[in-house]
Amino acid sequence: MRTLRPVDLAREHGLSAQAVRNYEEDGILPPAGRSASGYRQYTAVHAQALRAFLALRPGYGHATAAEILRAAGRGDDEALFRLIDGAHAELLHERDVLDQVAVALGDLTSAPPADRRAELSIGELAHQLGMHPASLRKWEAAGILRPGRDPVTGRRRYPPDVVRDAHAARQLRRGGYPLRRIRLFVEQLRAAGDTTALEDVLAEWRARLRTRSRAMLAAGAPLDDYLTLLSRA
Repeated sequence: MRTLRPVDLAREHGLSAQAVRNYEEDGILPPAGRSASGYRQYTAVHAQALRAFLALRPGYGHATAAEILRAAGRGDDEALFRLIDGAHAELLHERDVLDQVAVALGDLTSAPPADRRAELSIGELAHQLGMHPASLRKWEAAGILRPGRDPVTGRRRYPPDVVRDAHAARQLRRGGYPLRRIRLFVEQLRAAGDTTALEDVLAEWRARLRTRSRAMLAAGAPLDDYLTLLSRA
């Protein structure tokens, strides 16, 4: 079998030879053979492993793509397919969350205008959301909610815009989103000023999911080619 140098693999993808060596050291590429003088000797199997990894990375992310290649390299089909199935399940879950958020924002938009003077206590808001007040305090600490304070008692008061943020955050939390990502979304909602201005945000989110789906689909062919080469080797 024809041997290849690190630079040969690197040149195809515009990488450095050191990046190829790093991928080998990380277990993403199978261990290379060595020449009599100690230089690395790669083969078509290594070249296809690199193609598969770089194809997987846009859709699956660097960490998962690396784990898939490591599982393939050690012949662990069970782990490999679990990683692939898990990534697809995660993507479907995110689609469901996006749909839930879109519905929730639509409900908030279609709701009658709230009295700007009306404010809820932490207990009233927690009851409205079906949550415990401690969770709302945790959201406040995470930067998701920004309640005001009663000037006399110092107790938290939630004006309509903060109530809106809480409802949007509740939908995201039900979908399994971590607090840090909910905070980013609510910050976008806060900056937009109203839910109708977030249509572009939701459209961009949906577009990112489509791009990721397409990337995962496209990665199937080079990964399958790599697995075929490994089985022959």
